[in-house]
Amino acid sequence: MEQELKKEFEQLQVVYDVVINFFVNYSFQLFGAFLVLLIGLFVAGRVAKLVLRLCSAKQIDITLSRFISNIVRIVIIAMVAVICLNKIGISVTPFLAAIGAISLGAGLAVQGLLSNYSAGLNIILTRPFVVGDTINVQGVSGQVRDILLAHTVLVTEDDVEITIPNKHIVGEILHNSHDVSLLELSVGVAYSSDLGHVTELLTKVIKSHPDVNQVKEPMVGILGFGDSSVDLEVRVWVNSNKVNASRFAVNKAIWDALKNNQIEIPYPQREVKVL
Repeated sequence: MEQELKKEFEQLQVVYDVVINFFVNYSFQLFGAFLVLLIGLFVAGRVAKLVLRLCSAKQIDITLSRFISNIVRIVIIAMVAVICLNKIGISVTPFLAAIGAISLGAGLAVQGLLSNYSAGLNIILTRPFVVGDTINVQGVSGQVRDILLAHTVLVTEDDVEITIPNKHIVGEILHNSHDVSLLELSVGVAYSSDLGHVTELLTKVIKSHPDVNQVKEPMVGILGFGDSSVDLEVRVWVNSNKVNASRFAVNKAIWDALKNNQIEIPYPQREVKVL
């Protein structure tokens, strides 16, 4: 029993000696590595903020600016971590090999997630659209609220948020009308109407309407010839955040203009002959 206790005590003594020798030999290295880490984190934060301000001064898109700022911060922290490990005598080569092997396995396991991230990076770098644009993709439309690496968030006029994985955006046919949307309206007038006068009247009404965005020229023209009326089409651009409200308001303005000028909107008619 006494010999076992003596043996355990000797083992503890060996461990104690190893720990003491480590701190004696590497105390300055540990302190230096800790100091370098603190300075590195401080510098990384300051440089990231400086890059963000510089991008904002150059009027770079906020999503791309934040992405560049985060990449700069991560790169600086990674460099500081390598310096700290070398400071205490730890080689980073085995860690890099292990990280590579783990990344390969993780990449196969989360292939779908990584495809979203790579697509998000593509969107941020190529900028086919930015926050505030109105896009239509995969049969879904809305105004871009946020662009993240994994997904893009759209919002409709009814404040419904739509989350689209980025891999379903890149490589697809994308419609981008920026901050406005096309509004297509139609109205039928009698064949006896003066179409030149009607077209001029409707053009004047929609150009003076407050809901119509003048970024593009409104258009009024003949859409087709119906059984009972000549069908006119009105094409105007309105702000994307109030498409339906603008549709109602412009239709009401068209109705008032036709009514006040005694321009007939005919009912459907059929001519029946009895033999």
